Amino acid sequence: MAGRAGLSERYVREWLGALVTGGIVGYDPESRSYTLPAEHAACLTGGGSANLAPISLINALLAKTLGSVARAFQEGGGVPYDAFRPEFTDVLDASGRLAYDEGLVVGLVEGLLPLTGELPARLADGIQVADVGCGTGHTTNLMARAYPRSTFAGYDIIEDSIERARAEAAEYGLANASFEVLDVTRLRADPPLEAVFAFDAIHDQVDPATVLDRIHEALVPGGVFVMVDIKSSSSLEDNVGNPLAPWVYSVSTLHCMTVSLAHGGAGLGTAWGEQVARRMLAEAGFVDVEVHDVPGDPLNSVYVSRKPVA
Repeated sequence: MAGRAGLSERYVREWLGALVTGGIVGYDPESRSYTLPAEHAACLTGGGSANLAPISLINALLAKTLGSVARAFQEGGGVPYDAFRPEFTDVLDASGRLAYDEGLVVGLVEGLLPLTGELPARLADGIQVADVGCGTGHTTNLMARAYPRSTFAGYDIIEDSIERARAEAAEYGLANASFEVLDVTRLRADPPLEAVFAFDAIHDQVDPATVLDRIHEALVPGGVFVMVDIKSSSSLEDNVGNPLAPWVYSVSTLHCMTVSLAHGGAGLGTAWGEQVARRMLAEAGFVDVEVHDVPGDPLNSVYVSRKPVA
């Protein structure tokens, strides 16, 4: 293995020791051979959303700011988003593409959007759509490519993410996707929108209540808000036994909660949960809130809500 990979044999042997004792790689002491079970390889390779390798890089990234988070434990406040960049953008983009290209492309176009009732038909006919907190804009561009009659605008506060979104739109030859650097607490209501999407973008906002208010105001009566966010309960006791919960709370402590608190924000945290999400959506004026599982994704839920017609 070391020879094929061009690596130091001693390091590979020690690394394999960690993988064997961690239950990832098998080991036969008689032949001194190592094996990677096929079901384990499926979670470490390939271009689909089952590949956990890209998101695992977040562990090393969050360790870089551990000292600053420890100080926040003592002094309050938090660690600003800029302290995690640009690596955090790269990690989210890499893992998101696996989910959206092979996992949620099926889930997004053929699985997720049908959960919203008539929205796919409206997208096919042509409507105004916004993707708030769009990051590198991949979700925006995928939808724009699938629904060429609709017009999509992606908004994010990070300039280089928006530049990458524009470059991808140009690569795809999209004339119906545009991107703008914008704090979405200032989302405009002109032109009015018929649909707004937010992919894992609400729980770490500094002022999530205002963001939801602005989304509500920007929608036409009967407009649809689709929010993909972390699947959890707002009550800790309900999350006990969820195998993903330790990761969710840890990422929240080391990133999602602290980037909000760094600016005096709400600090909802990654595990803000369905109960709080429903309450905040109702407080913003949304009705008919439905919560669905994301096809093939145990980490997220899809919240579908509407602005009242009258």
